[in-house]
Amino acid sequence: MIEKKQFELFPKHMGFFPYIWFVYLAFPIYNLTQESGWKLLIGVGMLLVFIIAYRQLYFVGRTFILWACIEMLITLIFGIFYNPYLILLGFFAANAIGFAPTKKSFRLLLSLLIMMLVIFIAVYMHNLTLKSILGAAPMWILMLITPFAMRNFNQKKRLKHQLSQANEQIKDLVKREERQRIARDLHDTLGHTLSLITLKSQLVEKLIVKNPERASIEAKEITQTSRTALKQLRELISDMRMITVEEELEQIKAILQAANISLEVEQKASSDVLSPLEQNILGMCLREAVTNVVKHSQARACTVSLFETQGELILQVKDDGVGLQGQSKDGNGILGMRERLTLIDGALELDKIHPGTMLTVKVPIVIRTGKDEVRA
Repeated sequence: MIEKKQFELFPKHMGFFPYIWFVYLAFPIYNLTQESGWKLLIGVGMLLVFIIAYRQLYFVGRTFILWACIEMLITLIFGIFYNPYLILLGFFAANAIGFAPTKKSFRLLLSLLIMMLVIFIAVYMHNLTLKSILGAAPMWILMLITPFAMRNFNQKKRLKHQLSQANEQIKDLVKREERQRIARDLHDTLGHTLSLITLKSQLVEKLIVKNPERASIEAKEITQTSRTALKQLRELISDMRMITVEEELEQIKAILQAANISLEVEQKASSDVLSPLEQNILGMCLREAVTNVVKHSQARACTVSLFETQGELILQVKDDGVGLQGQSKDGNGILGMRERLTLIDGALELDKIHPGTMLTVKVPIVIRTGKDEVRA
């Protein structure tokens, strides 16, 4: 079954922007109310074609140049035969020219726009005074600048979309590479060990009746081998998931440098006092905090501090950006950080400073003596 394409008045990704221009149609509509007879009927017909052309130009295709030419022709007719001020409808075409699919079509339509204005000025040359020229010239200049402004806006939007797609592809490639790395590590570290356990288990099965003592020795070796496999698995998981705060600090230097944000590190304590799990959670909080600085703060500088006080390890991330500015204190990954910190009895505070924002993470230092844990 062929699915019917849903009708769209304007492309959804353009939002409310195309509808705003309908306000300016009030001027030709008002002027048409002053007309009568064939001039009124022709004017209404041209206005309807003008609206259709305006709509079609948002769906860039092979007929783009044709519809743009129709818009400019109707604008010129309105300006010459109805009201000189209606030449300002040329802003509709000027806006559309910015979305021309190729440089060649952009230059062609821009030339036709200039020609439209030249013809209009030539027709009204005998009625133009210095005062009227000085009054209209800024609008004509603005009309000629508009295509360049809209083209620049459109190119930036297109590049942003392409960058977003490229980032998604990079993420997919990174995930795929990570899966392949994990598969290789599992094969290299556990594959041989598990194969050995399988072989020894088969041997024990055969020896359990013929040679019980040998079977017992082999069974003990299986136990030892399985413990080795478990250790290898734990080491592999640790390598994949655990990261120290010091290692994360090296990572954020590169992130902030790429975002043109200067970094100052004030490290008066070491994260070695924390367990690997605590270090990993603190490292993830640091990463999330710096990501928020890059994405939301519009900051120029960032300061990361690490110090001990009253039995707690304190991590502070300060920036000189726009501050909270309406953001929720549980938004932008803050809630996720709070949930992680509850696992290690940590706490998070988010404060507005002048200028910028300060995020503080507190993790209790636990002194470990054998199996006992004592808070510092």
